Amino acid sequence: MDFNRRTAMAAGLGAMAAVGGGTSAARATPPMTVTVQGESAVRTNIPVVRDRRAAGGRYLRLRTAGKPPARTGWYATYSVRAPRPGVYGLTAVATAPVETPHTEAVASYLHLSVNDGPFTEIARSQPHWYASRPAWGALSRLDLGTVELGDGTNTLTFRVTDPAVLDVTTAYVLALDHFTLRHLAGHPALRELSVPRHREGEPARLRLALDGHASRAHRVRYVVRDHHGQRVAAGHAAVATGDVSATVTLPALPPGHYRVEADGVTGRFARLPARPALTGPAARFGVNLWASSLVPPSRLADFASALRDMGAGWVRDGQSWPAVEPVPGAHDTGHHDRRTRTLRAHGLAVLDVLSPAPEWAMTDASLPLPADLRHAYRYARRLAAAAPEALQLSNEPDVDTTRSTGDAHAAFVKAAALGIKDAAHEPCLVVLPGIAQTGPFQDLMLANDIVRYADVWAFHGYPDPTEPGEPGFPGAADEQHELARRHKADVLLWMTECGAFQKTRPGADLTPAQELEQARYVVRSMVEGLAAGNDRQFWFAGPPLHDDGVYFGLLDRDFRPLPAYSAFAALASLLGAARFTGPAPLLPDGVRGFVFDSGRGEQVTVVWADRPVRLDRCPAGTAHDIMGRRLPAGQPVTASRDPLYFTSAAPPAASPRTPAGPRARLSPAEHIVLAQRFPARNAAPGKQDGDAPPPHGYRLGRRTRMTVDVYNFDDTAHRVTVSARPVGGGWTVRCDQGQRETRIRVPAGGRAGVNFTILAESSVPRRIDRRLAFRAVADDHAEVPPSVALIHRG
Repeated sequence: MDFNRRTAMAAGLGAMAAVGGGTSAARATPPMTVTVQGESAVRTNIPVVRDRRAAGGRYLRLRTAGKPPARTGWYATYSVRAPRPGVYGLTAVATAPVETPHTEAVASYLHLSVNDGPFTEIARSQPHWYASRPAWGALSRLDLGTVELGDGTNTLTFRVTDPAVLDVTTAYVLALDHFTLRHLAGHPALRELSVPRHREGEPARLRLALDGHASRAHRVRYVVRDHHGQRVAAGHAAVATGDVSATVTLPALPPGHYRVEADGVTGRFARLPARPALTGPAARFGVNLWASSLVPPSRLADFASALRDMGAGWVRDGQSWPAVEPVPGAHDTGHHDRRTRTLRAHGLAVLDVLSPAPEWAMTDASLPLPADLRHAYRYARRLAAAAPEALQLSNEPDVDTTRSTGDAHAAFVKAAALGIKDAAHEPCLVVLPGIAQTGPFQDLMLANDIVRYADVWAFHGYPDPTEPGEPGFPGAADEQHELARRHKADVLLWMTECGAFQKTRPGADLTPAQELEQARYVVRSMVEGLAAGNDRQFWFAGPPLHDDGVYFGLLDRDFRPLPAYSAFAALASLLGAARFTGPAPLLPDGVRGFVFDSGRGEQVTVVWADRPVRLDRCPAGTAHDIMGRRLPAGQPVTASRDPLYFTSAAPPAASPRTPAGPRARLSPAEHIVLAQRFPARNAAPGKQDGDAPPPHGYRLGRRTRMTVDVYNFDDTAHRVTVSARPVGGGWTVRCDQGQRETRIRVPAGGRAGVNFTILAESSVPRRIDRRLAFRAVADDHAEVPPSVALIHRG
């Protein structure tokens, strides 16, 4: 992209004069505050645009898919005369890198350099940006942290090097109206207390960091407390004159979660169990991620390492289909593929999730699915070619805001699954959509015989947020396993989302009580999920996440571990392979216990109770608390809301039967997909977040014309005979030719439509769903999986 260099230089010279001389481009009001207009850069390759809403009538605006210059990136350099040397708070009116309550617009993450020093990404978490106040348009008032300025003239350079994922593309995005520097009296001050992740038996090194160079020795007294707030260590440390940090070694501590406090600053750290957990695809535990929205690029590698160390072998991630394929056939998965490579390089298995289709692929009647299922086949095949460990074929379609129906989604699932299966000789696992709750939508999908296309049956489970007290494990697992048995589904069952709703205000942390509640529920939900028969459990979510008054995430707003992180690590370390063998015997009333085979010749019993109960007869073995700390032998043990572990030697239990990976290639008849297509005026009623009362089917009149699309995803042409099954109840279905069935030829990779007319007698009651089913037989007499929909007279 070319810009007028003379205009940029003129704007920059104006900024320098304004900061030093107090003209309108930048003012020191009050005296220790400096405001600089975004358009006043001394050097930039980002364009300036006019907008009367901007502070100076203009602002810096970048939005381009063009690659940034390799040496500089997209940048803007400003010259700032500081009223006095010292530490300044930096705020800006600019675009945030994540969605906020007042705008869905997002931008690239900013990198900042002060006085030609190294660039550092302003890598704050989603809850930090989420709490930003609105400014104007899509711009927010952002807190960008602190900077240290010298006496006289300083330079600040903002740079963008990573694209943002937008609605329909990826692009480099930044809008900057102005930024403000406010001198902070009493600084340099303690900014951060941190202890790098480490395991029991390794040294714990506490690093104290100031927000500027110490003008004299900065001495502090620190206190370390455990997850119950009990003091476990204390000491003194000092940052020497001229330095910005110092490191001291803490005394040996057991595994667990700790808080360290000094000078009003609080840090958190996890001391992990000495024995690492099982990682990679064999692991039983995972977390939800969505890295493009929740993890700044500079944090991704360390974040992936933190998940691995915690014992999350799997991550559930995804990418935007509209951004990947902004126009038909023009796929660009590079941005997502780089994230996936980073995750896998740190030993994590990846479950990718297909997002809703691009706008160009949809019609009003097909939303949120492509109107032509060949787009779904090609897109899924493209994703599978990157070889993630598993692909999930959408997220909670039963409670989205569209009028899509279970039969339409079933056809989409079949097409996408075929794309995955055809992508490689040994394709990745095909995971059915994550279903939010049992009901008519899922029932209709199952009636369309989708299980034969999948390797994994998936669902979600959350406790009822309206129930008083601590969250309880939902009945979703039992419901879904019963449904799978009824359909004789010979597949694994994964709970791809589980978690608890922790209510808090934007910008606020969880209370200590909420933190402990979350830690307990991490363990209890994972244990009860495996005991219910789930093969994998995915916690929602791993990264810090605040959404509409609810906080999720195993890390706090500064990416530091919460107690739930340490509880997860203890669970994964102690349970190992985590093969459930049965309930624990001989426990007192009110105590729940679950026995697991760790795969290491050990039996691990997990127990807890809603009220304290003394265990006069403890399960055999060594006892550990919720954080993995070994309890003294021979002392009384009390079961409470905090789970306990008892580990003892035991012969290995028989391994449960596990399907052997992805299924074989589907047959030619299974490569034929039927999809019912109705005009938009016949759309089904809305889902109302999954709670809509009946009817749920297409809304028809006395006479309705519709089409059955026949897709052939095989590599050879097929002749297919299509017919409607009797509906009954006063309904009649007939082909346009008036025959009971129609035989058509569908080319390889092609689609053909068969038109039908549906008649409703006057006696048909209104708003009562009936099943409308179509069957097909291939030229070799093989049965094609049916298409089953619901219809009612509107």
